Amino acid sequence: MLQDNTSNQASNPAPSIILPVTDKPKVVVGMSGGIDSTAVAYLLKQQNYEVIGISMKLWQESGKDELSSHGGCCDLDALSDARRACIQMGVPFYVMNFKRSFEQEVVDYFVREYQAGRTPNPCIICNQKLKWEGLWQRSRMIGAQFIATGHYARIKKLSNGRLTIQKSLYLDKDQSYVLYSLSQENLQHTFFPLGEYKKSDVRALMADAGFTRISRKKDSEDICFVTEGTHADFIAARTKRAAKPGNFVDIHGNILGKHQGLTRYTVGQRRGLNIALGYRAYVLAIKAEKNEIVLGTYAESLKSVFIADLCKFMAVESLHESIICPVKIRYNQKPVEAKITPLNALQCRVELSHPVSGIAPGQSAVFYLEDYILGGGIISQIIS
Repeated sequence: MLQDNTSNQASNPAPSIILPVTDKPKVVVGMSGGIDSTAVAYLLKQQNYEVIGISMKLWQESGKDELSSHGGCCDLDALSDARRACIQMGVPFYVMNFKRSFEQEVVDYFVREYQAGRTPNPCIICNQKLKWEGLWQRSRMIGAQFIATGHYARIKKLSNGRLTIQKSLYLDKDQSYVLYSLSQENLQHTFFPLGEYKKSDVRALMADAGFTRISRKKDSEDICFVTEGTHADFIAARTKRAAKPGNFVDIHGNILGKHQGLTRYTVGQRRGLNIALGYRAYVLAIKAEKNEIVLGTYAESLKSVFIADLCKFMAVESLHESIICPVKIRYNQKPVEAKITPLNALQCRVELSHPVSGIAPGQSAVFYLEDYILGGGIISQIIS
């Protein structure tokens, strides 16, 4: 059913997908209208799976025409591209409305976290709550046995029988970080056909298959529901309340100047502070209860110990003793070796081997073993 991917060698040209030989099981492919999800549907169709393309209608800006186009993953152009691709492949296509769930589970969460002085990662929540729990539930209702997405990651079965996310073979596109919260049931019914592909190979594959327009589309990298302005502008419009200015302070509480509202800043930020202190300043902490932003030097921004909350584990059912392994504290940051110590069923203490800048409450810390995920949690408290 699932690959046990242990090889680190790539073939050339692009590898063909290796999937189970069955009597054409039904697979729902989450179609964004982009190149990756289209490639997934094409590859599975070529392997004689019964493919159903589904686009998830996630967001509509208040007061705007639902058919407006802003270049996101669920606007008119994206839905049209997904529909055309499915017609070209000869597979059925449907649009499912997840707008209410998306608003409650992802957008409201995003707003609350920023207002509380934390830096959320909405893609992780969307993956867990919408693209797996929500989509999988509806997919089962139409008789699907699996769902498939265009994430660059692999699924690995360990000797203990558990399934985990393995990094993409080509690390420049690896998306394992945003998938750490998926459950064992999620993984049992998921395909990641692009885990052994280079992005350039995917583009070439789709161009050769006749999907010229889609093969040239750019990757979507922004927050899909923030289509104009900054995330702070979005939050102000969403809450109908302008960000409240407050004080920049140093680590001793001395006032340094005025900030433009908590939602405009994140721990580790050094650009866009608009304050001259005679040294390059970094955001060290955000104190929502006082409406203060703590600034300091780079040396002061370096931290090495924090608490991860709401921890979930893949490679093991739970963690019972300390373990040393690489940890990523942001999507694009290189892993840092750390000691992970369980405090209780949901919390772990993380001690990095050396201090780093930008450990931000609200972001996820993902723990790895070799090239696969042990588990992860949300950074809740910086200790030192």
